[in-house]
Amino acid sequence: MDAMSTPDTPGWTIIVPVKPAAVGKSRLADVGTDREALARAIALDTVTATAAADHVSRVLVVTDDPGVRAELRRLRGVEVVAEGDTRGLDAAIALGAEAAGVGCPRAALLGDLPALRPADLDAALELAASVERGLVPDAEATGSTLVTARAGAVWVSAFGEESAARHRLLGCTDLAVERESSLRRDVDTAAQLSQAVALGVGPRTAAVLASAAA
Repeated sequence: MDAMSTPDTPGWTIIVPVKPAAVGKSRLADVGTDREALARAIALDTVTATAAADHVSRVLVVTDDPGVRAELRRLRGVEVVAEGDTRGLDAAIALGAEAAGVGCPRAALLGDLPALRPADLDAALELAASVERGLVPDAEATGSTLVTARAGAVWVSAFGEESAARHRLLGCTDLAVERESSLRRDVDTAAQLSQAVALGVGPRTAAVLASAAA
């Protein structure tokens, strides 16, 4: 995988928190498929697309899900950080940020972007290189899917409902990412899943959905 093109700038380290599939994506329980299998597939498709981005040199997945951990062993450039007793999304991300260190540009990416295209992530990271801290809101413009920090910047994040406003208060600058970008379509509900499918989900998510339809 290639690092960023400028020789004096290291590639990005991306932190992806992934809840155990047994408790993740509870609002997808009624979509007619195995919710745990779907939650795991969504996370793995997100991580795979992230690792394929040209500007990403390292992916740190913070999770204790055994199925996700087993699958990630096959992916080059991906490392697993054990979540342990950590509770909450930002606390899990902070573990990944600590493992990444401050000497490289870092970003936290939600693990529920099954339609993510590597080129869309690369485009956002190119924009993020020019700001101290960057933000990509979700498609509804209220939540956040990506938060970035330049090398040397102290890590901060405040994910959750209505998080875009909180991230702006923490000094994050909105990145000029189009609303239709796959980077903005996170999935928590059946309607959002349908929108992601229309964009084109990754192979694992597609397979789980196809098995349910068969």
